[in-house]
Amino acid sequence: MRTDKIFYSLFQEFPSIFFELIGVTSADVDAYQFTSVELKETAFRIDGVFVSNLEYPVQPVYFVEVQFQQDSTFYRRFFAEIFLYLRQNESVNFWRAVVIYPTRSIETGDEEPYRLLLESTQVQRVYLNELGDAAENSLEIAVVQLIVESEATAINRGRELILQAREELADEAPRRKILELIETILLYKFTRLSREELAQMLEIDDEFRQTRMYQSIKQEGLEEGKIEGKLESVPGLLALGLTVEQIAGVLGLTVEQVQQASDNQSV
Repeated sequence: MRTDKIFYSLFQEFPSIFFELIGVTSADVDAYQFTSVELKETAFRIDGVFVSNLEYPVQPVYFVEVQFQQDSTFYRRFFAEIFLYLRQNESVNFWRAVVIYPTRSIETGDEEPYRLLLESTQVQRVYLNELGDAAENSLEIAVVQLIVESEATAINRGRELILQAREELADEAPRRKILELIETILLYKFTRLSREELAQMLEIDDEFRQTRMYQSIKQEGLEEGKIEGKLESVPGLLALGLTVEQIAGVLGLTVEQVQQASDNQSV
């Protein structure tokens, strides 16, 4: 799953999520712009930087890296990028660094050269599977945690978050953005599913039909909606643990059609 793309979209649409993740409540979120930065005359690129768009910013620049793969030289590269950025942007006086890990087990062991920085308040490490109370008290943080949810429970968790969004978000625009974010995360997680199949599994009603994802399904002609396309998706849904009856309901097929497709797969 391309988690870097998910987080890039997430922080652009919902910069408040980033500040919730790191527990900063005093930041002027509206004053920040999130972007990817390529450093001059090098091959370095920082995943994301929150830069204040105020003329005389008093809030720090935030350097953000999403690290879902083990990399023995990660900190050497990360801090080299930060200090090169500071060298090339002399107006920056205050900064903080944030690394987002799925679990502690991904973190590199090459920490000793940067021990003082890592133990300071200037650098913060976030482990998504340890968010605990933060995820229980915040819909946005709970959606982020969906990224590390197991495949066995991700669909049900997605449904729960959609219901929660309907209950908590009165305004249509932010509710729709959260809905699309949930769908995007699940599409990256379940690459075997088509967009139409995911939409049906999430059991979303007319509200879903207004999202960009549904509109893209409609524009693509709903090729997967043909009987042949539906039957081809049966093995993947069986692999996810759905019963023949559940698959028939999701795809609008008869139990006999699903059973036949299952039998053909096993031949």
